[in-house]
Amino acid sequence: MHTMHFPRQVIYGEDGLKKVGEISNQEGKRALLISDPVMDELGNVSACRKLLEEAGVDVITYLGVESEPTDKFVDEALFICREAACDLIVSIGGGSCIDTAKAVSVVITNGGFVSDYMNQKTIAENEGLPLIAIPTTGGTGSEATDATVITNENNGIKMMIKQPAFMPKIAIVDPLLTLSTPKNTTAAVGIDSLTHALEAYISKHAHPFTDQLARSSFQLIMENLKDAYQDGDNITARSNTMFASMQAGMAFSNASVCLVHGMSRPIGALFHVPHGISNAMLLPVVLEYSKNACQERLYELACHVYPDLKNVSPNEGANTLVHRILTLCEDLDIPNLGSWGINQQEFERTLPKMAEDALISGSPANNPKVPTKDELIDLYQKAYRYQYSSKST
Repeated sequence: MHTMHFPRQVIYGEDGLKKVGEISNQEGKRALLISDPVMDELGNVSACRKLLEEAGVDVITYLGVESEPTDKFVDEALFICREAACDLIVSIGGGSCIDTAKAVSVVITNGGFVSDYMNQKTIAENEGLPLIAIPTTGGTGSEATDATVITNENNGIKMMIKQPAFMPKIAIVDPLLTLSTPKNTTAAVGIDSLTHALEAYISKHAHPFTDQLARSSFQLIMENLKDAYQDGDNITARSNTMFASMQAGMAFSNASVCLVHGMSRPIGALFHVPHGISNAMLLPVVLEYSKNACQERLYELACHVYPDLKNVSPNEGANTLVHRILTLCEDLDIPNLGSWGINQQEFERTLPKMAEDALISGSPANNPKVPTKDELIDLYQKAYRYQYSSKST
């Protein structure tokens, strides 16, 4: 038996943002708009505010989200939300903005601090404030998941918190909002989505419903991400990758992520590497480590995306799929941890903590092959110096 959790309502398509005022007015009358300085500079915040106000919704803004979300951002936004007596939250931006908004939505109606909800120590019994999530990067899928990842600034741990209450009530997914996404961000969030789909498919908790979402998402990303990266104005590629991102979010929210995400969070917390980039830098070594334990699943996925591979052996098909994933990463100019600029001595000093934090997160336990702490340290070291082979091989 399986239970699926989705937003109550999903509005998808070009110009979907124009519905935010009408939808918000049905949920509340005083909105906290959570976003970041980049969205403000691009005009997305003012556009959203105008639509809300035209629909009769008062708007208070919090634009303090910077890069990866932290408990500091959550506390600041919570204070504003309480002081202004907001009855609705709207978030426009990338996964960091939406994850911050999720935390505010739940903590304000359930009490305590966001860290209280890690590892199910506190269960949110009350519904959060209505949250309308509007993604702009087409990659994280956060608008369709019941999970939030918030860094605890005191201990440097990225808290993976997953409970039904953290699911946005409404998602507005407008591909036009992704046209301003820079190339490096397009690559990072695109590989993040690909990892969501892939890990949902090989997860120990995968089931037929999530498999359908993961397969569709994976295929759309493999077919469109390179085009979106090379031509940011290609609205077809942008639309397909954004739709894939939402599907991948739905898939992993109901099947869970695995080793890549477990290893990625400590890198983001300690070295402030954007989540999508750290996923992409880890993916090659984790695929190599895991592929023999999930060869049949990789082969199934390969045959779905590339029907000609039905004529080869499962081993060859799985290896071909891995090679094509790595080729895509190379085409997107994904670096390794060393070339990103992480100091090697500092990196090696923190390896035991990163390995421990990865295991504590629980995600590695969902992987087809579960690593020991020593194996995790070895994988981190390999990812630090990983070099792509020539595309011609």
